[in-house]
Amino acid sequence: MTDEPITVRVQLDGTGLVLAKEPHEDQTYYFPRHNQLTNSSWVSLPLAEALHVRIRPVGTAETVLRDWVTGGPARETAPWDDPAAADPVRIRAGAVVIRDERMLLIGFEEDGVPFYEIPGGGVEGGETLHAAPVRELQEETGLTGNVVREITRVWKDNRREHYFLLSAEGEIGALEELDNHGGTPKWVPVDQLSTTQVWPKRLAWRIAHWHATNWPTQPAELADSIHDLQADCSW
Repeated sequence: MTDEPITVRVQLDGTGLVLAKEPHEDQTYYFPRHNQLTNSSWVSLPLAEALHVRIRPVGTAETVLRDWVTGGPARETAPWDDPAAADPVRIRAGAVVIRDERMLLIGFEEDGVPFYEIPGGGVEGGETLHAAPVRELQEETGLTGNVVREITRVWKDNRREHYFLLSAEGEIGALEELDNHGGTPKWVPVDQLSTTQVWPKRLAWRIAHWHATNWPTQPAELADSIHDLQADCSW
């Protein structure tokens, strides 16, 4: 006898996506497990709001939001997908630095195709999450930074990644003095992030939105299964 896969209920009403909300938690919403009774309150979020709040489990949220935005199959249930439930094989910290409406990225090229990454790297033993992006920013770009706030956590390929908004001083250092694995620091206009091949893809799209509106008051949570950086992403 095998256990049946766990699913969640997916319900859309005339307003938006129906989710459970615990009264003691701010801006955190849940897909209830299928046929599971809950004492939570129920809210209906329009698409524009659902795209930018914290919805758990994050893997399920990615699937449902992708279908909703792209006109995918109508679902009554979806698989329970929670990458946050497993211990990560690696923890990464990234530095989001914006200056004069441009964001600092590290540019690479693969098979003649350019792509970008947000400055950052693995958290070293004994290092705090807040110290890691400051160190990585210095090593990869030469800038000196200070953490303003953590803006998001991303689960991808069994990794957990923490991204921080930083204020930074200085100018990009000489390439021969930087440690960024052959990449080249570059300032990219924020309003071009949604069409630029930036990894992680789903985060880049949100950064452009948050910069134009408001940064999240607590870290957003995302799963990102996108590997084709040329593909469109608006969820």
